[in-house]
This record gives sequence, C-alpha cells and structure tokens, in this order.
Amino acid sequence: MYLSNLFENPERIERLIEIAKSSFLPLLKGALTFSISLALISFVIGLLLAVLTALARISKVKILHILARTYVSIIRGTPLLVQLFIIFFGLPSMGIVLDPFPSAVIGFSLNVGAYGSEIVRAAILSIPKGQWEAASSIGMTKFQALKRIILPQAARVSVPPLSNSFISLVKDTSLAAVILVPEMFRKAQEIAAATYEPLLIYTEAALIYWMICFVLSIIQDRIEAKLDRYVAK
Repeated sequence: MYLSNLFENPERIERLIEIAKSSFLPLLKGALTFSISLALISFVIGLLLAVLTALARISKVKILHILARTYVSIIRGTPLLVQLFIIFFGLPSMGIVLDPFPSAVIGFSLNVGAYGSEIVRAAILSIPKGQWEAASSIGMTKFQALKRIILPQAARVSVPPLSNSFISLVKDTSLAAVILVPEMFRKAQEIAAATYEPLLIYTEAALIYWMICFVLSIIQDRIEAKLDRYVAK
C-alpha cells in the first residue's frame, strides 16, 4: 500500500530524493565524527582493561581474581543502556557531572573491558602449557613468556571475536543518543523529526551502519591474515 501510493505521487518521490541527498552528509558526519571516534576510543581503553582483567582472572592473587570476577559479573549482568543512564544521569546526584561524550566513553569502555576480558582469558588459556614450559626451559621469565610467546598467539585467537565485538560496539554507539551524544543515530532522530520522514531517514542510517560494518569486516580479514604467522604449526 505504501509503495503503491508512493509511485502514484511523483512529487513525493522527488521530495524523498531531496531529503535523502540533504541528510546523507549530516548522517555521515555524525558517524565519522562521533560514532566511529566513540567506538575507537572506547575499544582501545576497553581492550587494555580487558587484558588487565583477564590477567587478574588467571592470577593466583585471590583479591585480584575476586575483584576482576565481580567487575565482569556486574557489567555482564546489567544492560548497557542502564549503565549509561547511571553514569550520565545518576552520578550528578553524587556531585559527579560528566559531559555526554566522556560518559559514553566510560560506559562503553567498561562494557568492552568486561566482555573482552573473557575473550582474552579464553585465548590465553587455549595456548598449550607446553609453550610456557618451553619458554621457561630457555630461561625466560613468566612475564617474558607472556609478552613474547603467549600473548602474540592469544592475539591471533582473539582477533575474530574481538573484531566482532568492535563491530557490535559501532552499532551500540547508537545508544549514546539517549545521553545526548550527537552521533549518527541522534542526527537521524533530529532529521526525522524535522522532515517527518522517519522510514527514509532511519533506513538511510541503517545503510550507513551496514557500510561501515562491511568495511570493518574486510579489515578484520586482513588482520587475521597478518597474524597467521603467530599460530603454532
């Protein structure tokens, strides 16, 4: 019904085309300026946090193990949207006021750190114990073995799931719209409200998200190919 009415109204088709053209650049700018940068910053911080948390989880120091496990449990057991609301709307009641972008970075970084730590931990544990023993036999310390032998191999194992996590993070940045970060989905909401064409604008935003994720999947394949040399044959 919608399509039949649309094709019977050429003026409306022209209007939709003009709206699509005029909205593409603002949406793309929102994606490149905020969505991508938010995802990259959060992922880098989150990945560092993930490695530290994973090492704490496999550590024999009980307090580190308990703290890491509690952190992972809290983050994995609560919705990301609720976490963002606590950081942006809840912390001001304690006198901690953060701007939208830093609030989103903190929320996404904590989320990436918790989920990523399980990926990194599993990757480290997947490396045969013989690798540790071989490193020890040639005089390497545990830290040297971890840095030079275990982590490079674990990185190769971690790439596919971590890459998928990053792609998911790019899409999840749309949640930052609720705390007023002017990323792409926030721009889409504003344009849809001004033009009264939500189907067109949100479909256009979805296509941009898809194009970004498609490019990221290609980059993922190339990274995996380069890391193949670290795989024990």
